[in-house]
Amino acid sequence: MTVVEHVGAAASRLIAVGLSRQVAAIDAEVLARHALGWSRATYFADRRDRPPQGFGELYRQLVARRERREPVSLIVGTIEFWGLVFEVTADVLSPRPETELLIEEALSLVDRHGINGSQVVDVGTGSGCLAVALAHELSEVHIVATDISEAALRVAKRNAEHHAVVQRITWVRTAFLDGVGMRTNLILANLPYVATSDLEALPPEVRDFEPPEALVAGSDGLEIISGLLKRSTVHLFQGGHVVVEFGMGQNAAIQDLVAANPELELVRIRKDLQGIPRIAVIRYVSDG
Repeated sequence: MTVVEHVGAAASRLIAVGLSRQVAAIDAEVLARHALGWSRATYFADRRDRPPQGFGELYRQLVARRERREPVSLIVGTIEFWGLVFEVTADVLSPRPETELLIEEALSLVDRHGINGSQVVDVGTGSGCLAVALAHELSEVHIVATDISEAALRVAKRNAEHHAVVQRITWVRTAFLDGVGMRTNLILANLPYVATSDLEALPPEVRDFEPPEALVAGSDGLEIISGLLKRSTVHLFQGGHVVVEFGMGQNAAIQDLVAANPELELVRIRKDLQGIPRIAVIRYVSDG
């Protein structure tokens, strides 16, 4: 069998366990390239050749893991975010494309308002994707990245080292911003926002393989975001912003949470590429 014939057979196996044709085709190719150590260009140039010895067994093992619905990011150990490659493990969420909207909003705020010195905090850093991407884009800004998980912080630090920005990020193991003794102009957060009752309905790639503490946030999914908003005014300069990602169908509840705090003002809600409200930009308007 040629490489592309192996990939076609693997895609059929993945379709049989419930993946769409498009996802199955992409995943089968990615796993083949990973097994071969090929770039996408090499794959398209040589896919009609027979694979080297040993490929068949290794590829079968990788595809079997995907058949059990293990995410491709965990199988290959990396995922791309903001044009950068990040290590991911079972200790962190795999970054989602919609989370790049947080980076876009952060860069827009920096461009409009200017931020000097240690003025950006990434709450719940996980893989470090937000902190590292921002450090990569903003060479003059130092970033504080927090997480309650020591294992997640180890992954984040390795990603920062890989992208040569580790010296520009301060790592704090804490909940929310506890112990972060500073005020800032900008807080970014991609926190858990899944309601406890919704966990079982999540795709198996998420439900069975990603850390539940990075997913679930109480009965309504807003417990942790609410906690951050309540604490944010202590850590923001007046006029500073907190930018948070939230789940599908939670936009009205987010508006209510902001309205309940007279020190905060909802600037805008940003939709993702599917038209789903996904990002809230909130400003601290009063010292009380």
